[in-house]
Amino acid sequence: MKKLIISMLVILTMVSFTANSQSEETNDFYDNAETYSLFGPEEILIQGEISNPGIVDMTKFEKRSLIVKQTVLNDDKNKFVGAYRFDGYSIYDLLNDRILKKKNEEHFKPIIDLFVIIENEKGESSVLSWGEIYYPIHRHEIIIATNVARIVPSKTNELWPLPSETKLIVASDLITERNISMPIKITVVSAENIFEVRKGLKPMYSPDIKIFKNNNEVITLKKLPKNIKNEDYEAIFYGRGRGIHSTTPFIGGRLKDILKPEFEFNIENLKNGIFVIAAEDGYRGVFTFSELMNRNDQSEILLIEDIDDKNGGAFRLFPSCDFFSDRAIKSVKEIHYSKIKK
Repeated sequence: MKKLIISMLVILTMVSFTANSQSEETNDFYDNAETYSLFGPEEILIQGEISNPGIVDMTKFEKRSLIVKQTVLNDDKNKFVGAYRFDGYSIYDLLNDRILKKKNEEHFKPIIDLFVIIENEKGESSVLSWGEIYYPIHRHEIIIATNVARIVPSKTNELWPLPSETKLIVASDLITERNISMPIKITVVSAENIFEVRKGLKPMYSPDIKIFKNNNEVITLKKLPKNIKNEDYEAIFYGRGRGIHSTTPFIGGRLKDILKPEFEFNIENLKNGIFVIAAEDGYRGVFTFSELMNRNDQSEILLIEDIDDKNGGAFRLFPSCDFFSDRAIKSVKEIHYSKIKK
């Protein structure tokens, strides 16, 4: 009798193990839990510096999926909320047929000084740079989510709390404070900073970088600080206009490590902070605080020092997160930080 009971327990254990191992019907880890609909508007108002503003029906677009580890700031510490798969509509797609009409187009035609403000009815907002939307190596990683599913740990079966409302999702963010609920409005804006444009300037050289916070100079950078570790990034350097530039590596310090002492890592900066980075000839681009200081993909923005380069030095930018080289600004002269308020 004792042997029979033991045999039955062994069989039950084997059946249980077999059933558990076969419960996942595909190799996709992210579709094993129920998908829930999120409450929110199906229409979004798109406005700003475009010639065809108006309401867009999101549901006419293809849905895209992102996997996210939701984490927020809590008393200056990271607080993990949960892991999810979000399905929804790409900001890339929503803006794709909006014809740009920049306020400063006559003065500065390139589009890399654009950014968008995304708002909800509660008065919350998050800022995205145009480069984050249209220049990254990995496209469609910013969506307005309309569905959610938990990514459940197989051993603990822990069920993370489910959001109930539609949500902006920025998959490249480490701390996900920009993921505001129920966005209803997208506004396209160009940076207001004014620089003298000297197109075709040669030789082009700026011996230092002046860094401003709310129009107050906080750093003058003549050399990379000794405590900044050099990173070595292999790169295929490709421009939107001229195509391939080089396949040489870029070696420099992470710009965020230089900026950290002066720019506080807090919720407001994460959501609404932007840096406008300008060259000696007036060429400039916008980077959000979060894309520069809060990445989860290790695709950092490097500042490269080459004091001997009299046509492009002493500092140049290398945004390794970008497919195109357009935001790889040479002869960086100024960096201006501000918080965008609506």
